[in-house]
Amino acid sequence: MPAIRGIRKPFPRRERRRPDPALAERQRAKRPRAPQRGSIRTIGLGLITGASDDDPSAIGTYAAAGAAFGPSFLWVAPAAFPMMFAVVYLSSKIGQVAGQGLFAVIRQHYSRKLLMFLLATAVIGNIIEAGADLVGMAAALNLLVPIPVPALVAGLAVAVYLLQLRSYTTLRDAFRWISLALFAYLAAALLARPKLSAVVMGTLVPRVHFTRDFLAMLVAVIGTSLSAYLYSWQSNQDVEEDISMGRRRLTDRAGTTEAELQHSRRDIAVGMGFAALIIYFIILSTAATLFSAGKTEITSAAQAARALQPLAGRAAGVLFAVGVVGVGMLAVPVMTIGAAFDACQSFGWKHGLHAPIREAKPFYAAITLFTLAAIGLNYFGINPMKALVYAGIIQGLSTPFLLLIVMRISNDKKVMGPWVNTRRMNVLGWVTTAAMFAATAGLLLTF
Repeated sequence: MPAIRGIRKPFPRRERRRPDPALAERQRAKRPRAPQRGSIRTIGLGLITGASDDDPSAIGTYAAAGAAFGPSFLWVAPAAFPMMFAVVYLSSKIGQVAGQGLFAVIRQHYSRKLLMFLLATAVIGNIIEAGADLVGMAAALNLLVPIPVPALVAGLAVAVYLLQLRSYTTLRDAFRWISLALFAYLAAALLARPKLSAVVMGTLVPRVHFTRDFLAMLVAVIGTSLSAYLYSWQSNQDVEEDISMGRRRLTDRAGTTEAELQHSRRDIAVGMGFAALIIYFIILSTAATLFSAGKTEITSAAQAARALQPLAGRAAGVLFAVGVVGVGMLAVPVMTIGAAFDACQSFGWKHGLHAPIREAKPFYAAITLFTLAAIGLNYFGINPMKALVYAGIIQGLSTPFLLLIVMRISNDKKVMGPWVNTRRMNVLGWVTTAAMFAATAGLLLTF
């Protein structure tokens, strides 16, 4: 029978396939998750930043302050707390609002010359301080384990490097537990049996001696407690936290809420309060023992731990050494990973602890390179403790300008929108900035 024109033959009926659950799951995994504004951020991010501020090199500085000036220097720790809170909170807010790390924001809004200057000083300072921390950790561990310091440096470096290759959430959780090692200084201070009257006077009544040595130490403690690597680390940590909450795209991460900022303020206040408390007890432990015994010359944390043993008992010396090693396992990765973040953001390279190695090769290559450079300081005839002095000068020159940029960014409506600084935060931030410039001037004069 011939076909009738105008009438199409029906298509053959297709057999309906059942959906493949595995395929659907893979497609959902590839699709970016929607932003989850209002979700509770992880508790303890501020604690990680605060603990990394009390790295082995910083512990040596605080111990030296207590040994040289005794309980009269205790007031510096609570005085530094609001400044420590200000710089870390402002960096956190920038990271949350911009959805990017600090150096990525600087790259977008400031000149390349300024960016390269800040990057060079940050990377050099972080590498040198990481190298000094490794040898400080090894020297402290040598008090507990009779193994040569060079071998301990190598072993600790391998442990630190392997720790850095873990995922962000694993690293974050490990860091929170490691930070608890700093409680060893509270116990060490109690074992030192300080005189209560001297402690109360030194804490509540600020005393400033207008001598070269006192002012140099004051500058060193303030500069150390406001280290530049804290700024970029905190902003990058907040970005990584957003990604761990499902905000994988920049458009998902940009912006914040008052509830999130309030959570960050509380978390950072606790973290930096913890850091200031540890500074206080480190100064107290050496003030109650070494200063009282006339041993006023301390140049490292390991030397302080060794000197504490005959005066406050072996337990105090062991606790001091344990604190050095524990916090070093946190601080060194923060410095090397932080330097890698800064470098990759400055050049626009793929980066992030959430990314697998194959997708962020420059980032993980930078971590490897910076870790090797820190180790090399201890094996190529470079004295890391002397290098630390010059790194302190380099960072002392750049840190006030970095803080100045943080203040400008956090007051820029183009970047921050409605989340620009309040009047109260501006007062605290500008006072801190002025203090940092004054500390730099004092550093140059005393050097």
